[in-house]
Amino acid sequence: MLKSIYRFVFFKVIKWKIIGDFDNIVDKYVVIVAPHTSNWDFIIGVMARSILNISNVKFLGKSQLFRWPYGFIFRAMGGHPVERTKQNNIVEAVVDLFNSKEKFAIALAPEGTRKKVNEFKKGFYHIAVGAEVPIYKVGFDFSKKTILVDKPFYPTDNMEEDMLTIMNFYRSIRGKHPEFEV
Repeated sequence: MLKSIYRFVFFKVIKWKIIGDFDNIVDKYVVIVAPHTSNWDFIIGVMARSILNISNVKFLGKSQLFRWPYGFIFRAMGGHPVERTKQNNIVEAVVDLFNSKEKFAIALAPEGTRKKVNEFKKGFYHIAVGAEVPIYKVGFDFSKKTILVDKPFYPTDNMEEDMLTIMNFYRSIRGKHPEFEV
């Protein structure tokens, strides 16, 4: 039911389109979504997740989102809280999640915030390497009202070169607030 509503709102009301898909998806993977410059990214992402038939994809969010009165909603949607004020080994914890499940996927914003940063954090990359899973690059281009889904990317043993490849995918994609882009 929600998928039909999301499709109507996404394609007819707000007139976005999706280029690419998650056909032939593997059982375990990391999705990185960028640029992350607005709260609208989450709303667009929830609709797209359903439309693209990847509703099982979980996400990490700042722990404040999981407090009363809305916390149960974010958990029901597949969210896992992250305490950003402490030094936690989130990468190791997520790799353990991957290793403990037959099927698991998680979406992350590689900037780690909606504010301006100079480069992507590399936690998503270390998670993919540690769990031996591919990375799906997804871009939310607000200037073209388009979601771009790239083919799976398998990290190599050259992180510097891999990060360049990943960043090149996002070069022409404009977020809601381009001034906050990497």
